[in-house]
Amino acid sequence: MIRFEGKDVLTELRELASPRRAALLLVDMQQDFVAADGAFASMGIDVSMYAEIRPRLAGLLAAARRHGVLVVHIQNTALPGGMSDSPAQIRFNLRMHKAARGDGPPLRYTVPGTPGHAFVRDLSPLPDELVVSKYRSSAFWGTNLELLLRSNGIETVIVGGCTTEGCVESTARDAMFCDHYVILAEDCVGSDDKEQHDASMILMRHRFDMATAAAIQDVWAAEPAAG
Repeated sequence: MIRFEGKDVLTELRELASPRRAALLLVDMQQDFVAADGAFASMGIDVSMYAEIRPRLAGLLAAARRHGVLVVHIQNTALPGGMSDSPAQIRFNLRMHKAARGDGPPLRYTVPGTPGHAFVRDLSPLPDELVVSKYRSSAFWGTNLELLLRSNGIETVIVGGCTTEGCVESTARDAMFCDHYVILAEDCVGSDDKEQHDASMILMRHRFDMATAAAIQDVWAAEPAAG
């Protein structure tokens, strides 16, 4: 910790990731995005990076549960009939994976009631864990996430999930704009485009703290949550 202009600023991982002040955000670990039989994989999009990160993210989730760290599952949602999609959002979807989509309609994914909206089994929420539905890339935009974090005294968000350059980076940026410290679980984020993943990681490395799942778990093991 440093003292700057009359304010205490956390600087060390052991401070930032303390179970007393941190929450784990799992972003969009849903069938349509990451599963081998989900909407994206069915279009021929490469989801192999998700298979690599899932065991590490599942391990981080299990550790959060053991050490009393608040867990929030973020669930991307697209309402049936395009009710949550503005014209600008439709245009956004038209630009996504154009090579795989071809001349077809905008991508449709994570519609409630479909298998693709569900979380993958190894990263599914427990009955008492928070689930926040979102309709845009950022988990903060148009949701109650900030209220939930503030109500539980959360200062730091630890972010993992997908996609690195999309919903993960958008959520990390908005967390900072809401005055939360941000730790990116750097080996627990992934994309279906390695080039975009790498570019996003370069950008975020200059803006946010980064730590491996193992390093974060070491902090939690050294300082169990109170109560």
